[in-house]
Amino acid sequence: MYRAEQGEHGKGAGRNGRRGRDVVVSVPVGTEVRLASERVLVADLDVVGESVIVARGGLGGRGNAWFARADYQAPRVAQHGQAGVDAEVELKLKVLADVGIIGLPNVGKSTLLRAISAARPRVADYPFTTREAVVGVVDVGFDSFVVADIPGLIEDAHRGLGLGLDFLQHVERTRVLVHLLDGTHADPLYDMDVVNRELSEYSAALVHRRQLLVVNKLDLPDVKARVEELGNAFVRRGLEAQFVSAAERWGTDELARRMAEMLSSERGEVTPEVSPVIRPKAKGQRFEVRREEDGFRVEGERIVTFAEMMPVEMEEGRQELWWRLSRWGVGAALRRAGARAGTHVRLGKVELEWPG
Repeated sequence: MYRAEQGEHGKGAGRNGRRGRDVVVSVPVGTEVRLASERVLVADLDVVGESVIVARGGLGGRGNAWFARADYQAPRVAQHGQAGVDAEVELKLKVLADVGIIGLPNVGKSTLLRAISAARPRVADYPFTTREAVVGVVDVGFDSFVVADIPGLIEDAHRGLGLGLDFLQHVERTRVLVHLLDGTHADPLYDMDVVNRELSEYSAALVHRRQLLVVNKLDLPDVKARVEELGNAFVRRGLEAQFVSAAERWGTDELARRMAEMLSSERGEVTPEVSPVIRPKAKGQRFEVRREEDGFRVEGERIVTFAEMMPVEMEEGRQELWWRLSRWGVGAALRRAGARAGTHVRLGKVELEWPG
């Protein structure tokens, strides 16, 4: 069982019971659980305390007291424990954030996060300074929200180039995107199109994610001189951009307020999802007798499970198994199918001679 928890992670715990021992592995909130063999998403643990059973343990064997009855008061037979399920599991952590700051490498995403929160991501004057998503909490009045500095991406990031997949997997978690553009670049609109194209190639759902366009580096003279020109270029595309200087913190307070307003609008539009209730499937009572070349095979989850747990290497275990199966109607079904005393009967991994 995997359970999402805050704080320390990776600890295991056990619990004894009829089903044997359940091993609980604590993982960070935001962890996706997949079956490695099939690449199937089993669960997305994005809520504290949420849990999922990936591989169920086997039933514990019944002791000799369970087999006692009026004509069999001192049984020596006891069941083996049932083997549990083997599964190879892949865990992937995706950062949980309300707002994601996206853009090409070196446009000032880390500097912006420093300006609006207490987070201290690494800042340097070369591409790919940020190697993994960094989060910070932004306070606006009585409201607070989490903002993630997402690693920069390049063209064809959806194919895995640069840090593309590391970038894109975290973007899926966010509600709102702040698309940061470098005002010193010759064509910021082209940069915006590159990033948006990568979003759409990775996931069609990201195309509709709300974006706040922000042009950075307003403190530089070349960018100041282009404000009107760039603003008109955005308007011609039916877009509006906000100009800031993350380094000098010009316009960053207003930007934080815009983020809060967009988030408030998003939260009002979201319809809460009702998680399905998952209950263990009861073992079926039904069974089927099928003829094979050199005998018969009995199929049925309850019957086969019981047979595989019985100590059939003991005479007493075999006698008890056939006594139980006769009471459940297996003996009568074998007779109707044409079985005779000494016929080979297979129940899962167990093969025995039917006493008739």
